[in-house]
Amino acid sequence: MQIGEVRRKRLALLPSPLQELPALSRELGGPRLFVKRDDLTGLALGGNKLRKLEYALAEAEEFGATCVITSGAVQSNHCRLTAAACAVVGLPCHLVLAGDEPAAPSGNLFLDEILDVASLRFVPRGPDQKEPPERPGPVGMAVEALQQELEHAGERPYVIPNGCRALHGALGYAPCVQELVWQLHEINLSPNWIVSACGTTSTQGGLILGSELYCGGEVRVAGISVSRAGARLVPRICEGLGEAYAFLGRAEPEHEILIYDAYVGPGYGLPTSEMAEAVRLTARLEGLILDPVYTGKAMAGLIDLARQGMWGRDEIVVFLHTGGIPALFVPEKIDDLRSAR
Repeated sequence: MQIGEVRRKRLALLPSPLQELPALSRELGGPRLFVKRDDLTGLALGGNKLRKLEYALAEAEEFGATCVITSGAVQSNHCRLTAAACAVVGLPCHLVLAGDEPAAPSGNLFLDEILDVASLRFVPRGPDQKEPPERPGPVGMAVEALQQELEHAGERPYVIPNGCRALHGALGYAPCVQELVWQLHEINLSPNWIVSACGTTSTQGGLILGSELYCGGEVRVAGISVSRAGARLVPRICEGLGEAYAFLGRAEPEHEILIYDAYVGPGYGLPTSEMAEAVRLTARLEGLILDPVYTGKAMAGLIDLARQGMWGRDEIVVFLHTGGIPALFVPEKIDDLRSAR
């Protein structure tokens, strides 16, 4: 099966723009940098989750869902975009959020309110905010309880895990590689590397799949972890890739999985001075705004690797902007950025 045959619900404005970053490239002395603007995918201030949600909501329709349940942190980009996508397709969206309810909503949570989600539940945050599906913590148990409640009320809820299923991430992000290859081909270039934030892992899995399907694996993918040690992320990426190849009915090749986990800092969503430098540097040199949770740390990783000489001066490196801008307007994130200077 080809990915183009898989049913999807068109939600995102694609292809997303590809933009060169010449000033940042000069500042670093190479490589030649581009940014794939998946922060401009359309709905509710955009972001990478829309490519995945196109497949998740198509599956929800096939399932006959009458509503959707998903989960994430209080400032979850995934939850914001799921709520927006559900509004477009006409499905009520229930959110289960890890953390305490703030006195006043801001950032993504304020947008959830504007999007008029069907319900919001706040649960105590577990030791791992991004709970692995095989070990559901408080959030996973709350999702299961809500699912049972809705089923008893006669609803048919479709559950989307935090960050979407690995298969939907692979199906959504493999074509992104094809897009950027075409975009660079228009200016007689071809990509050597893609660099992206790595959280729930499905975006990186999709990029690896896209490189293997459309480029014979010649485009290398580097994930910058924003949450966990690489040793915990690699098995999840391998599992997701195995599922994708089985779904497509293709033989699975050997994979190169590169994760750099030295840029997480004290934990997921917590500030680092390197992240603050990256956010300010890209804004000052390129007018490009990054977020403090995902793209700020991913760019901090890219900048450090470039300074270490990982890439040649003329190599083509594409940074994937996965969105997350609403987090910049959360009071504590503003304080974090200021204090991390």
